Amino acid sequence: MNSAKLITLADQELLRLFLAIVLLLGAAHTFGYLFQRFKMPRVIGEITGGVVLGPSLGGFLFPETYAQIFNGFDAEPKLLSTIYWLGLVLLMFISGFEIQKSINRQERRLISAILLGGTVMPFLAGWLTPVVYDCSSFIGEKGNLVAFQIIVGIAVAVTSIPVISKIFLDLNVINTRFAKIIVVAATIEDVILWGALAVATGIASREQMSLLSISSTVLLSLTFFAVCLFIMPRLMAFGNELRINVLVRSSVSGYTLLICFLFATMASLLGINVVFGALLAGVVVGSMPGKEFANVKTHIKEVSLGFFIPIYFAIVGLRLDLIHHFDILPLVGFLLFASGLKMGGTLLAAKLLRQNWLSGINLAVAMNTRGGPGIVLATVAFDLGIISESFFVILVMVSILTSLVAGYWFTFVLSKGWDLLAGGPPQRVEQVVTRPAQETPEIASGPAITVAGN
Repeated sequence: MNSAKLITLADQELLRLFLAIVLLLGAAHTFGYLFQRFKMPRVIGEITGGVVLGPSLGGFLFPETYAQIFNGFDAEPKLLSTIYWLGLVLLMFISGFEIQKSINRQERRLISAILLGGTVMPFLAGWLTPVVYDCSSFIGEKGNLVAFQIIVGIAVAVTSIPVISKIFLDLNVINTRFAKIIVVAATIEDVILWGALAVATGIASREQMSLLSISSTVLLSLTFFAVCLFIMPRLMAFGNELRINVLVRSSVSGYTLLICFLFATMASLLGINVVFGALLAGVVVGSMPGKEFANVKTHIKEVSLGFFIPIYFAIVGLRLDLIHHFDILPLVGFLLFASGLKMGGTLLAAKLLRQNWLSGINLAVAMNTRGGPGIVLATVAFDLGIISESFFVILVMVSILTSLVAGYWFTFVLSKGWDLLAGGPPQRVEQVVTRPAQETPEIASGPAITVAGN
């Protein structure tokens, strides 16, 4: 008779797991603090902490020690991967707290223009590039040109919701009109591009992808977003008042986290990326009134920004091997190509809607932040043999460099007291945030940057 057994870890395996967590957490906070002290984005410091521990430095200098800690047995990488995904989900969850659902007509026009100029046009340009330029050295072992074209298009057009959200969190501007427009545009963009990635992986796996299946996936995603944004808040508000709802009376914190993982689970069951479910859960929780939920959001932010989210970004850095797979010229070439298309299209869209140059540049820099989704895209495409290992490293490095530029730029803009986006009441900047993000968990109250309207 067979019975299910829990995965158990020996004492030595537990030691390695906790040692890996200690090293990742310590490196993430140390380098995050140092980067922030030198006016660089904290998130890049957290990634750098992982790079120092990983095969790019620590693993290269001390290969045996690195293998024993991070590759010593099967269970530990899986557990670290679980912590990685928890960090990503919680990052999207707390980012959703500050997103306002209301989008006025002017904002809808701007978001639509950004999607056209900063997503559709770059994707088409990237998709056509392998046709007119010899990219044979970047195509993976599958040798599938069509799948490779789609991956290049996504790589040129992608925007990172997690990284740009983390930068906005670090700078205390996540609750501004500018941040709302960027996150909404990036969210819609990611739905489109994740659908394109599904097509590419299907082609690479020789699966038949019909127009009907692609259309149903897009329709299902849009329906899920609509239900979560317009129906679930009313259902949750009604359920919170019911006497039979023992969950909210037992622990508001536990109930709030349950909402997060419930939405993530529903998204996964529907074939939608779990980060979108977590983001929408954050929007729903953010709309709930009451002092209890305000305090719970503060506590969840503190724990997430103190533990799970730094480890998430440190593990991103841990995956990089810059010693054996790094070529500067192709990296610079693709960086200029992709950034030029992405920023140029976004800036053109902003100017057509009569935004000033600073607002257009701010929008372009934000939408050019590629971060985590760029890294996930590179990993999936490489694992399926769509791209080569050299192109994998290029995509990851472009994700990091564009994130670094975004952090520098927005720190500079806020230090000058400039508006992030024209068209609202004047923005007053009292001082640029230099404190760690986890020390200012409640963004809506007492921020170091006082923003009105945008």
